[in-house]
Amino acid sequence: MNETRNRLKQLHGQLFEQVTAALFEADPIGINFGSNSDEYDAEAGTIIPRLQSCSSALDVNHVVFEEFLRWFSAESVGEMATYKRVSEVIWHIWQNFNAGKASE
Repeated sequence: MNETRNRLKQLHGQLFEQVTAALFEADPIGINFGSNSDEYDAEAGTIIPRLQSCSSALDVNHVVFEEFLRWFSAESVGEMATYKRVSEVIWHIWQNFNAGKASE
Protein backbone atom coordinates (compact mmCIF):
# COMPACT_ATOMS: atom_id res chain seq x y z
CA MET A 1 0.00 0.00 0.00
CA ASN A 2 2.86 2.40 0.78
CA GLU A 3 4.31 1.86 -2.69
CA THR A 4 0.99 2.78 -4.33
CA ARG A 5 0.66 5.84 -2.11
CA ASN A 6 4.22 6.96 -2.87
CA ARG A 7 3.58 6.58 -6.60
CA LEU A 8 0.40 8.63 -6.26
CA LYS A 9 2.35 11.33 -4.39
CA GLN A 10 4.95 11.43 -7.17
CA LEU A 11 2.37 11.63 -9.95
CA HIS A 12 -0.04 14.05 -8.30
CA GLY A 13 1.87 15.65 -5.44
CA GLN A 14 -0.16 18.84 -5.16
CA LEU A 15 -3.49 16.99 -5.34
CA PHE A 16 -2.29 14.53 -2.71
CA GLU A 17 -1.08 17.30 -0.40
CA GLN A 18 -4.33 19.27 -0.76
CA VAL A 19 -6.56 16.28 -0.03
CA THR A 20 -4.39 15.29 2.94
CA ALA A 21 -4.48 18.88 4.24
CA ALA A 22 -8.28 19.02 3.88
CA LEU A 23 -8.66 15.79 5.86
CA PHE A 24 -6.16 16.95 8.49
CA GLU A 25 -7.96 20.28 8.92
CA ALA A 26 -11.40 18.65 9.12
CA ASP A 27 -10.01 15.92 11.39
CA PRO A 28 -13.21 13.84 11.31
CA ILE A 29 -11.95 11.23 13.76
CA GLY A 30 -9.91 13.44 16.08
CA ILE A 31 -6.32 12.41 15.35
CA ASN A 32 -4.92 15.87 14.50
CA PHE A 33 -2.44 16.71 17.23
CA GLY A 34 -0.93 19.64 15.34
CA SER A 35 2.45 18.14 14.50
CA ASN A 36 1.34 14.97 12.69
CA SER A 37 0.26 16.54 9.39
CA ASP A 38 0.78 13.27 7.50
CA GLU A 39 -1.74 11.44 9.67
CA TYR A 40 -4.33 11.23 6.87
CA ASP A 41 -1.91 10.26 4.07
CA ALA A 42 -3.15 6.66 3.99
CA GLU A 43 -6.78 7.72 3.64
CA ALA A 44 -5.93 10.29 0.95
CA GLY A 45 -4.05 7.55 -0.88
CA THR A 46 -7.18 5.41 -1.14
CA ILE A 47 -9.65 8.26 -1.67
CA ILE A 48 -7.88 9.95 -4.59
CA PRO A 49 -7.95 6.98 -7.01
CA ARG A 50 -11.70 6.70 -6.45
CA LEU A 51 -12.42 10.36 -7.26
CA GLN A 52 -12.49 9.56 -10.98
CA SER A 53 -15.79 7.77 -10.45
CA CYS A 54 -17.36 10.76 -8.66
CA SER A 55 -19.67 13.25 -10.35
CA SER A 56 -20.68 15.29 -7.29
CA ALA A 57 -19.75 16.20 -3.75
CA LEU A 58 -22.30 13.63 -2.60
CA ASP A 59 -20.42 10.92 -4.48
CA VAL A 60 -17.21 12.09 -2.80
CA ASN A 61 -18.99 11.94 0.55
CA HIS A 62 -19.80 8.27 -0.04
CA VAL A 63 -16.20 7.53 -1.07
CA VAL A 64 -14.68 9.35 1.90
CA PHE A 65 -17.05 7.66 4.34
CA GLU A 66 -16.41 4.21 2.83
CA GLU A 67 -12.64 4.70 2.99
CA PHE A 68 -12.77 5.82 6.60
CA LEU A 69 -14.83 2.73 7.42
CA ARG A 70 -12.13 0.69 5.73
CA TRP A 71 -9.35 2.27 7.79
CA PHE A 72 -11.08 2.69 11.16
CA SER A 73 -13.80 1.09 13.25
CA ALA A 74 -17.41 2.10 12.59
CA GLU A 75 -17.52 3.46 16.13
CA SER A 76 -14.57 5.79 15.43
CA VAL A 77 -15.92 6.85 12.04
CA GLY A 78 -19.37 7.90 13.17
CA GLU A 79 -22.07 9.18 10.82
CA MET A 80 -21.65 9.90 7.10
CA ALA A 81 -22.89 13.48 7.66
CA THR A 82 -19.68 14.13 9.61
CA TYR A 83 -17.79 13.94 6.30
CA LYS A 84 -20.05 16.23 4.28
CA ARG A 85 -18.01 19.43 4.58
CA VAL A 86 -14.61 17.83 3.95
CA SER A 87 -16.13 15.96 1.00
CA GLU A 88 -17.28 19.27 -0.47
CA VAL A 89 -13.75 20.63 -0.04
CA ILE A 90 -12.25 17.53 -1.69
CA TRP A 91 -14.76 17.81 -4.54
CA HIS A 92 -13.66 21.42 -5.10
CA ILE A 93 -9.99 20.37 -5.02
CA TRP A 94 -10.75 17.60 -7.52
CA GLN A 95 -12.59 19.95 -9.87
CA ASN A 96 -9.69 22.43 -9.76
CA PHE A 97 -7.21 19.63 -10.39
CA ASN A 98 -9.14 18.48 -13.45
CA ALA A 99 -9.56 22.03 -14.76
CA GLY A 100 -5.81 22.57 -14.50
CA LYS A 101 -5.10 19.24 -16.09
CA ALA A 102 -7.46 20.00 -18.96
CA SER A 103 -5.78 23.33 -19.68
CA GLU A 104 -2.26 21.84 -19.97
